[in-house]
Amino acid sequence: MKIGIIPNISKTDILRIVTDIINDIRKYDFEYLLSDKLKKFEDQFNGTLKQSNFLPESELVKSSDMVLSLGGDGTMLSSAFQVRNYSTPLVGVNIGKLGFLAEFDLDSFNDFLGEIKSGKYIIEERMALIGKVKGVDGSDLYAINDIVIDKGPWQKMIELTIKIGDDYVSTFSADGIIVATPTGSTGYSLSAGGPIVAPTAKVIALSPIAPHTLNMRPLVVSSDQKIMINVKSPHEKIQVSCDGQRVYSYPSPTTVYIEKSSQPVKLVHSSRTNYFEILRNKLYWGLDVRKSNNS
Repeated sequence: MKIGIIPNISKTDILRIVTDIINDIRKYDFEYLLSDKLKKFEDQFNGTLKQSNFLPESELVKSSDMVLSLGGDGTMLSSAFQVRNYSTPLVGVNIGKLGFLAEFDLDSFNDFLGEIKSGKYIIEERMALIGKVKGVDGSDLYAINDIVIDKGPWQKMIELTIKIGDDYVSTFSADGIIVATPTGSTGYSLSAGGPIVAPTAKVIALSPIAPHTLNMRPLVVSSDQKIMINVKSPHEKIQVSCDGQRVYSYPSPTTVYIEKSSQPVKLVHSSRTNYFEILRNKLYWGLDVRKSNNS
C-alpha cells in the first residue's frame, strides 16, 4: 500500500503532524509520498525524508493507492479536485473545525491504519457535478459539493430561469441558486434551507438563495437529468463558484448547464461507523436539544 499525503500547509504545527502521520504509516510497513508543497520544509523534517518522496500532486495522485487529505473539509474538497480524473480513493484526516467530510482525527486515523492493513475499510462512491457555460470555451466547472450561481458583488437580486431536461421549471428573482450533490447537501445548501440527502441517493438538490417569493422552495431532481439555468443581472457580471474554492465571473445574461459527472469520487470510510452516526455527532442532527443530563 502506497499512501499519498496532501496537507494544508497553512495549518498550525503541520510539520509535526505530518511527521507523526509518517511515523504511524511506517509502523504498518506502508509506503508514502508527499505533496511537493512540503518540499520547502524539507530541512525541518530532520533529514528523515528522501528526495523521491516529494511529487507534484497530479503525479502523487497517479502514483498512490490511496490519498490522505490532511486539514479540514476545505482541504478535502481541494484534494478531491486533484483526484477528479483518477480512481484513486481519498481519505480525510481533520485538523480543522467541523471535519464532516474529513472523517478521522489524528488518533482515530492511527487506529484506522489497522483496518487498512487488514482490508476491512469501505470505499464509497460519491457523485460529482460538471458544468459548462454556453458560448464560453474552457468554462469547465467541477464540484464535489456544489455549483453556486449568484449575484457576486452586485447588491440587487438576479433573475434565474430553470429548465430540467426539456421541461421549464420556473423563473424567479433571488440572490442566486445552489446546485448541490448529496455530499454537498450538508454544506452551503443546508444553510440556505436545502434538504439533507443521504450520500448514496442518486439526486441533485437545487436550493434558491434568498428568493423574493414565499413559494420558491428547494427542489430535488434525478441525477440523470440535465439542468439548465439562465441568469440575468442588471450588473454586467454574474458569479459562479465551485465548492466555494474556484470562483468565476461571466457576462450577463448567461446560461449554465449542469449535470452529474461520469467519474465519481471515491471516499474511504471506516467499517466501524456510518453516515448517520457522523450526522448526529458532528451536526447534532435528529438530537432532541430539550433532553439533557440536567433534566
